[in-house]
Amino acid sequence: MSKAISRDSTYAKQIAALSKISKAITQDYYLEDILRLIVSVTANVMNAKICSLMLIDEKTNELAIRATQSMSEEYIKKPALKIGESIAGKAVKENRTIIVPDVRKEKSYKYKKIAIKEGLCSLLCIPLRVKKKVIGAINCYTSSPHKFSGTEVDILTTVANDAAIAIENTELLVKTRVIQEELETRKLVEKAKGILMKGQGISEEKAFRKIQKFSMDSRKSMRDVSEAIILSSKIKI
Repeated sequence: MSKAISRDSTYAKQIAALSKISKAITQDYYLEDILRLIVSVTANVMNAKICSLMLIDEKTNELAIRATQSMSEEYIKKPALKIGESIAGKAVKENRTIIVPDVRKEKSYKYKKIAIKEGLCSLLCIPLRVKKKVIGAINCYTSSPHKFSGTEVDILTTVANDAAIAIENTELLVKTRVIQEELETRKLVEKAKGILMKGQGISEEKAFRKIQKFSMDSRKSMRDVSEAIILSSKIKI
């Protein structure tokens, strides 16, 4: 009976943790805050020594730690991994879950000295997928030999999926804001050109060049210059 109660309690704890992560993703939080919450909650529910989330840097095409609940400076400042390198790099390249019984004895694991110093042992690594694209990986380390159960793999897979959704939503939001900004700027420039064309009797091209030149000379954005022209048609350019 006590074992059944313990299992029920653990399951409830896991469900509550996943619910907390899912709720955070729907809120208007910054991505960094969501990622920190994900690794913190995951480390707690998985009884992990360290939980870390790594993302691919598109400029360097390397995996770098973006969030971890670990306070270890040495672990946090671990150099980025190349795709295919070490366990996380391999999980990302092959798009598959990897379980390592003991990273200290694993030949392909790159940072054995840090693992020994931090007391890391077993590792569960799951890739982060946005649709069919792998964008990173989430790592869960234990401090002693541990055989990850199917339930634990399922939990971390769900967390990885939630993290991927949060990242995708943030990227879409940023892109949307950029597009909106560009459209608004374009509208303002068009309006400002019209004012100059009418007020100074010049062509559309010359009006645009005047706005562009003033923008460069004054080190102000085209949007700022256009807004100034709109607010006061008496501006001298």
